Amino acid sequence: MSCIYRLCSRYWCEECSSQFSKLSNLKRHMQAHTGEKPYKCEECSRQFSQLGDLEKHMRTHTGEKPYKCEECSRQFSQLGNLKKHMQTHTGEKPYRCEECSRQFSQLSDLKTHIRTHTGEKPYKCEECSRQFSRLGQLRIHKRTHTGEKPYRCEECSRQFSQLGNLKKHVQTHPGKTGGVRDEAGSSMN
Repeated sequence: MSCIYRLCSRYWCEECSSQFSKLSNLKRHMQAHTGEKPYKCEECSRQFSQLGDLEKHMRTHTGEKPYKCEECSRQFSQLGNLKKHMQTHTGEKPYRCEECSRQFSQLSDLKTHIRTHTGEKPYKCEECSRQFSRLGQLRIHKRTHTGEKPYRCEECSRQFSQLGNLKKHVQTHPGKTGGVRDEAGSSMN
């Protein structure tokens, strides 16, 4: 790698100036610049640059949710999502939009919100070039190209690409109020 320098017992990335104490950490970081994704999900063929990211992703297929909120017993597949959820109990919203004064519990939520003012759409579909302001919107859109429908009605087995569409559909079954699950069998209520 031509972009590795050792400065004062630290390794430095020439691309973005990030510094690392170990060469192995720098090499792992470099995958962000090279686009290398050597770890592939056997279930859906999605690829990842980090083994840990593949392991987290696998929980979407297994339905495993190892992180539990002590306040309300809700469970999460990722620790970061539990930490974010905990702020719903504290009510803490330290991030404020200077444009409209709306407050947020997470900096990432504020940054996403700011795009409603700027019109920025950084997520682009590689298939049709349509652009989105949120990564989640792009992921849902990609299903129009792949045909993926991860949400299934327990009553009639009809499948949907979006959770909201499944929830509306469930109401068409007389006397049914829930029973919404994803493909992995995890409850979505």
